[in-house]
Amino acid sequence: MREVPDFPEPGVLFRDISPVLADPAAFRVLTDALVAGLPAGTDAVVGIEARGFILGAAVAYAAGLGLATVRKPGKLPVVRHRVSYSLEYGTATLELPEDTIRSGERVVIVDDVLATGGTVAATQELVEHAGGVVAGVSVILELAALKARDRLPGLDITALLTA
Repeated sequence: MREVPDFPEPGVLFRDISPVLADPAAFRVLTDALVAGLPAGTDAVVGIEARGFILGAAVAYAAGLGLATVRKPGKLPVVRHRVSYSLEYGTATLELPEDTIRSGERVVIVDDVLATGGTVAATQELVEHAGGVVAGVSVILELAALKARDRLPGLDITALLTA
């Protein structure tokens, strides 16, 4: 994983998974590890735009599950629900497409990095608004100093690495 200082703004250290994704063996190991961490009874994967799409699609395929995608605004023709939230360096909005999560469906949220927890909390709200249940969260890297787990009480969080 490459670290890029001062991106997307000064003071932020961006963790770039592009080198891992470009290496076939590393990408396979990463996908297999994320699949192995899925809770029993998982019905679907929710990938968060943009890197969560890549990881979520790979995990869903390898596990034989469906994939729902949480998008940035303006990308969907039919939106089920929208949530705005704070990031460590600004604000953002996410949207869930209509008819991608069924009532009672147990989903795992997949993304690359868990930082402050704002993106996962917003995604959890979208899933629950659609009637789904968040069975867990799977990420490659958790930035423990930002204390996202405090913001996400009760969620089963699996991080392959903690920094």
